[in-house]
Amino acid sequence: MAPQSILITGCNRGIGLELVHQLLEQPNPPKQIFATCRNPDSLQNKKLNDLAAKHSSVVVIKLETTDDKSIKEAALEVEKHLKGAGLNVLVNNAGIMPVSTLESADAEDLMRVYNTNVIGPLLLAKAFLPLLKKAAAENPQKAIGCSKSALINISTLLGSIEKTPETFLLFPMLSYRCSKAALNMLTQCQSVGYKEYDILCTAIHPGWVQTDLGGPNATLTVDQSVNGIIKVMDNLSQKHNGIVLDWEGNVVPW
Repeated sequence: MAPQSILITGCNRGIGLELVHQLLEQPNPPKQIFATCRNPDSLQNKKLNDLAAKHSSVVVIKLETTDDKSIKEAALEVEKHLKGAGLNVLVNNAGIMPVSTLESADAEDLMRVYNTNVIGPLLLAKAFLPLLKKAAAENPQKAIGCSKSALINISTLLGSIEKTPETFLLFPMLSYRCSKAALNMLTQCQSVGYKEYDILCTAIHPGWVQTDLGGPNATLTVDQSVNGIIKVMDNLSQKHNGIVLDWEGNVVPW
């Protein structure tokens, strides 16, 4: 994988922040890494801002993924930095997972989670589609993949309908599960709709990761998860269009 440019949402911590860190350490790192967060000036974003201060390739972009106006403003800002070039990779990483069960879930809970985990990725893909299409058109000789143009949605095994009997009692998380199942469907639809533009659309399950979302009892460190995610992204091709893979490259069933 040698994309010239990549945009990642939710970079203030966890998987998003580690993606920025590890991409910088690649033998052939992207020339531009657009790292987005809600409030770049917040003290919570010190680690991200420190990376940006050390590496001119890192551009911190203000973005609220549930706000259509903020998304459009971020797209314009990225377009300015690209100076006529396209955007090779968009990674929809930002997500939330509140406690939610069959008993506790209500309309407000479901809508809040869907806004972040499904509607946000949809609106982002629409806003950045012209730049993704431009990147694909700039590299007609390249095979479909992250070096050309790709849309990556960070999903989860908990969004797998087939695996629900094995996982639901351990991790009820109703609204999160439903939203990620919807995100998987969105990914499949995008893979069909954007195929004519040579844009790869894939979802990746990062594993159960020791983040604020995954908790301290998770089985993977952030470093391990992101190392795997990048290896998976390295090897994405046409055969991976419209499916869900885990951080080790295994297919996650619908």
